[in-house]
Amino acid sequence: MTKADIVNEISKKTGLDRAAVLVVVEAMMDTIKDSLITKEENVYLRGFGSFILKKRAQKTARNISKNTTIIIDAHNIPAFKPAKVFIDSVKNK
Repeated sequence: MTKADIVNEISKKTGLDRAAVLVVVEAMMDTIKDSLITKEENVYLRGFGSFILKKRAQKTARNISKNTTIIIDAHNIPAFKPAKVFIDSVKNK
């Protein structure tokens, strides 16, 4: 399912114009990204899941083709953790 499909489904279910729904969906995605990137805050959507930042520690890696060692700095990785209710509903489908 693509973003366009999501917008069409929401538009059908709510009776709102697709352009208005698209603005709302994009605003939601921008808000989630802004919270994770600039504020480094997790986003919790009860009954759906959480958008969280996982912190990766600094580590040493190898470039096999050049036979050199490189250092990968500590960094954050975005992740999604589904809610238990969501997981259970998918399992029991």
